[in-house]
Amino acid sequence: MADERAEIEALVRRVVMRTLGAGDTPGAPDTGRKRPLLDEAAVRETPSGATLTLAPNTIITPLARQAAQERRITLQVGPANPPPTAAGKPGGRRIALGADHGGYELKEALKATLAAEYEIIDCGTHSKEAVDYPDIAVAVARRVAAGEAWRGIIIDGAGIGSCMAANKIAGIRAAMCYDQATAVNSREHNNANVLTLGAGLIGPNLAQQIVKTWLGTEFGGGRHAARVAKIDALDGQPAAAPVASAATDKQAKPPSAY
Repeated sequence: MADERAEIEALVRRVVMRTLGAGDTPGAPDTGRKRPLLDEAAVRETPSGATLTLAPNTIITPLARQAAQERRITLQVGPANPPPTAAGKPGGRRIALGADHGGYELKEALKATLAAEYEIIDCGTHSKEAVDYPDIAVAVARRVAAGEAWRGIIIDGAGIGSCMAANKIAGIRAAMCYDQATAVNSREHNNANVLTLGAGLIGPNLAQQIVKTWLGTEFGGGRHAARVAKIDALDGQPAAAPVASAATDKQAKPPSAY
């Protein structure tokens, strides 16, 4: 029975991909980028009652819709928090930017570049005088979590401590990136909404490239959406709460392709 269902799922996937093209909209030029696909397996990996945020062009299979109804999962298109519009900058978006004394100079350099396209909320620090990075990280994270900023960028010496502090705020998915590959992965796979950088580990040119890549990469949705939903479901969860694991679930399916 399980084999028969798997065959049906595979058939549905092939038909949907062939019918809809799994590419761009009809008549549009082929960009070489496949449209994300949400299948039943991804939905069943998502906690019941959760919300899955999908990219606008995500293909949803019929079995995925059925599974979502059965598990009371809401499928919503677009970002969970619509980006605020930057005043005076048509199409612009607001970014919360902060750094401790170790990242102050890099923050100022990034701010000068980003200000041409985005409205910047400068959360400090405003000098090279020593400050505590958790205070800055939380100030940025709270702006993003409250929907006051579209994205957040935090800079300290290594980028690690600020990442830890920011992730203590519910709704934040902070990622420390050190090259363009990690910037793409954090956005496309993890839907990171806060970026942390280590001013002592990367130079200003690389930092500019990372920020540009990170801000320009969209969330992939599909199977990644189910996993991000599991991350979000951990907000406020007590340490003693049981955590479902494929290793302990005899009925769990093999993990899907990365």
